[in-house]
Amino acid sequence: MDVDEITGRLTRRFGPSVAEWCARVPKRAAEVAARWDLVVGEVMPPGASSVVVACARGDERFALKLSPEPVFLAEQAAVLRHFAPSGRVPEVVAEEDGAVLLTAVLPGTPVDEAPISPSPGEWADLVTALHTVPPGGGRWPSLRDRCEEAFARIGRRLTDPAVAAHVPTGMWARALDRCRALLDTQPQVLLHGDLHPGNVLDGGPGRGLVAIDPRPCVGDPCFDVVDYALTATGRGTITTRATTIAAATNLSPTRLHDWCRALAPMIAISYLDDDRTRTDLLSLADH
Repeated sequence: MDVDEITGRLTRRFGPSVAEWCARVPKRAAEVAARWDLVVGEVMPPGASSVVVACARGDERFALKLSPEPVFLAEQAAVLRHFAPSGRVPEVVAEEDGAVLLTAVLPGTPVDEAPISPSPGEWADLVTALHTVPPGGGRWPSLRDRCEEAFARIGRRLTDPAVAAHVPTGMWARALDRCRALLDTQPQVLLHGDLHPGNVLDGGPGRGLVAIDPRPCVGDPCFDVVDYALTATGRGTITTRATTIAAATNLSPTRLHDWCRALAPMIAISYLDDDRTRTDLLSLADH
């Protein structure tokens, strides 16, 4: 287990004070594994706010998730339990302060590592299954709150010359206005809230796509398909993807296209080093 890699990665999210927690990760993983009768394997693909370790118990495979934010981790486990009826999230097997044991998703390849993205039908099956789970009694934030927070947080990066060279403040302001206009007329479903290709895994034949790391909120169902329409590799142009995924999910293609225009500048900031994708996104936003 590479403690230096873990420390470097989580320091970017939590600051230098997280180093002490990171140093204890190997011991913490071993202690939890002993209590739950697990054999510890390799650290799985890195996340921004946690450490995930492959584990086994006989022929069973699991993912042990550890986080320096135990409250956040407990909330995420509760969300996964809420989405469990969809069959499209990992099962929560066990939980204690700062640690959650999940069933492994196999083969578990993240969609953003696949040479060709899932078909519109496959993505639609995932989204439809998630959206049929009722909000229930959960105290979920609104999509409006989520979008306002994201535009404020990511908008601070416009002061970075590398970002400002591609995303002018005028484009950003228009995108925020478009987003707010869409939020004024939104329907309401429980959303995954962070359904980008890195948070969707290949669950293999018979299961299909599986979503991880939800950030649930209540709002417009189009929101959970925007990332697919904007960035699905090898699935035609953005317009083509938006049209086909809208048809597959019974959503308004016009409304989805408007959401794509509103969120394209935000997503483009994640693709500054990818000239083609960045150009396509910003061209859409400026259209």
